[in-house]
Amino acid sequence: MTDYILLKQGELVLKGLNKHRFEQQLLKNIRYRLKPIGQCKVYARQSIVYVEPMDDETDMDEVFDALQTVFGIKTMTRAAACEKDKDAIVALAREYLAEEFHRAASFKVESKRGDKNFPLSSIQLSQYVGGELADAFPECRVDVHNPELTVHVEIREDAAFVHGPSVLGAGGMPLSSNGTAISMLSGGIDSPVSTYMIAKRGVRLIPVHFFSYPYTSELAKQKVVELAQILTPYCGSMSILVVPFTHIQEEIQMKCPEKYFTLIMRRFMMRISVALEKKYDCKAVVTGENLGQVASQTMEAMACSQAVSDLPVIQPLIGMDKSDIIDIARKIGTFETSILPYEDCCTVFTPRHPETHPIVEKVAEAESVMDIDGLVAEALAGIERIRVQV
Repeated sequence: MTDYILLKQGELVLKGLNKHRFEQQLLKNIRYRLKPIGQCKVYARQSIVYVEPMDDETDMDEVFDALQTVFGIKTMTRAAACEKDKDAIVALAREYLAEEFHRAASFKVESKRGDKNFPLSSIQLSQYVGGELADAFPECRVDVHNPELTVHVEIREDAAFVHGPSVLGAGGMPLSSNGTAISMLSGGIDSPVSTYMIAKRGVRLIPVHFFSYPYTSELAKQKVVELAQILTPYCGSMSILVVPFTHIQEEIQMKCPEKYFTLIMRRFMMRISVALEKKYDCKAVVTGENLGQVASQTMEAMACSQAVSDLPVIQPLIGMDKSDIIDIARKIGTFETSILPYEDCCTVFTPRHPETHPIVEKVAEAESVMDIDGLVAEALAGIERIRVQV
């Protein structure tokens, strides 16, 4: 008996003439994700993706766990297949779901007939299979309204499939189906979550981290590398771009009004990110900003940093409560690393009384005493690339 995994597509089914492109990207992502685990045949039929082991060495439990982090999958289930014959379906269900029947007090059968040439309708097939299973497992009564176990029968092009309940997949859109973006990745709670959320919309990310040694330690940089590593099951392998930021912050501290320190720092971050966007053919920059959370995240403050960008700035967390962000961080496994007590560059030279309602023109005037182009070029020239793999 071959153990299959059936994956139901999410938003992809709503696509029109370009659906094939999204589906092929999903299949490519699945094959890439499973390559280190074992040999699997991955193919799509009627908006269902089938994952079939090619040998007995492939651990399908590990395959199932890995697929739960692949974006573009709405639901997933383990299933077994047989010929498209009503009695073969009953025999398979008796064998494949025997343990589930012994645990459940009630059951029902739901059938889907994707192959319209099958002689029985969906209702007729459910009635026949349900009757046979009721005789085979008399201790498990039929309950079509609120069963403990639902037996699913699907008649597809190649075979009949039997399975129990499905579980939710990662959802979203296939990674790389919606382009590439720069993601500002600090060591905090928010930016890993924003990176995850925009990856869920099909965007491949290039993380950028601004590093201010010796004001921030090597441990702070390693913390960011660890966060990126935790994100790779969702975001794929990535190269972190570590930007040397010390000189820029020291120049800001020496030459600019204290109340503008953070605002001007953010503008430099944005300039560098935009330069990297163009170098790596990205279409946007992603930030972890959350409206009103800190002084630099008022609407006026965000307008100051975005004023130096001629590309879209995406802020997935902008209207979320902090508790909701923390819930996602816990779910994806970044929270415990994010709260490690290693400071990032945003805590360097923090103003005592930051300007929360700045005027863009005044901030631009305050930073005009600096060699902006020279400092940006220097930072870009000193970038360190750190590769993290799935």
